Amino acid sequence: MTPTEPPKRHFTATGYIATKEATLLHWHAKLRMWLPPGGHIEENEDPVEAVVREAKEESGLDVEVIHPGGRGPFEFTVPGQLHPPVTILVEDIDDPVDGVHQHIDHIYITVPADAAQKANEGWVWVTRRQLEDAVALETPDGGRTIPPPDVLEVGVVAIDLVKGL
Repeated sequence: MTPTEPPKRHFTATGYIATKEATLLHWHAKLRMWLPPGGHIEENEDPVEAVVREAKEESGLDVEVIHPGGRGPFEFTVPGQLHPPVTILVEDIDDPVDGVHQHIDHIYITVPADAAQKANEGWVWVTRRQLEDAVALETPDGGRTIPPPDVLEVGVVAIDLVKGL
């Protein structure tokens, strides 16, 4: 990407799976950081469909997207409405396959559809206190790494939003 060339952009969706006590993270081996589930929005898929699909594929959990608070949804039925994301991040990516590009990442808050579900191996429930205190979590190789600042902050918001339900 040159200074005059607009960045190539990919649209993605990420879903913080939260309970009243914790949010679910996994060690992303390629990026070497703790992240919630998420990925690319597929052709003819909206961001809400993508976040539900990605949560299931990655964590093994069926989830429901929650409204981030404030106003909405509106009372009219036409045109249809999607749950709004809690925020949209612009992430600079340097991928060995796709090269330098950006992810326009729709960030959603979700809850497990059934509390009895168990997450796939490698997923860790991280408490609000661990996020607030920026606790370094143990990685699969025995090291310890603090989740990125955006994950810490949005993780706390996710837990707080679910507490308010």
